[in-house]
Amino acid sequence: MLVEFVDECASTHLYLIEAIKNGVINPPFAICAKSQSAGVGSRQNTWLNGEGNLFLSFCLHKNFLPDDLNDASISIYFSMIMKNYLENLGSKVWVKWPNDFYINDLKIGGTISTKIGEIYIGSIGLNLHSSPQNAGILDIKTEPNSVVWGFLAELDKKFLWKQIFSKFSVEFAKSKKFITHIGDLSVDLSQAMLCDDGAIFINNKKVYSLR
Repeated sequence: MLVEFVDECASTHLYLIEAIKNGVINPPFAICAKSQSAGVGSRQNTWLNGEGNLFLSFCLHKNFLPDDLNDASISIYFSMIMKNYLENLGSKVWVKWPNDFYINDLKIGGTISTKIGEIYIGSIGLNLHSSPQNAGILDIKTEPNSVVWGFLAELDKKFLWKQIFSKFSVEFAKSKKFITHIGDLSVDLSQAMLCDDGAIFINNKKVYSLR
């Protein structure tokens, strides 16, 4: 995969969306910025800049990904790939349904994804060196460039969804202590049941992450 490292970018995620739509970039491709001024998080929230933190976006063709992966659970898949890499380095990071990275009870980052035709765009932000108030920092020392190459190498192993899901389902119990946002509603996950495709069944409805 071709990787571009830049000093600044308004939003690596929005940059790739526009580049894909305009045919300027074709997958596989990744971009990592040292800083970004208008990063995008879940539910259109702003992902705040922090010097030394990770701002990574990448694009892949659907053919690169396993056949048993549901489109709506792609953020879980990408998140767990990153978790696997960091865990191998000694981190105790875990993934809260559907797309947030946590150390203990503090959020340290997240994943968002967009699909354009048969191309997936994934973006991961991680607090490696600094964090806003009420958030956390990764529990091991590492640098953005190392994380980029390590994550992409892990992604290239092309794990099946059932392999990823088997690990995610074990730690889903941790998510039950939290709330998540479904549309404009804050939903308590304590009664949620995890489905095999990464969706949850809650309040008599099946809900996908769609992020």
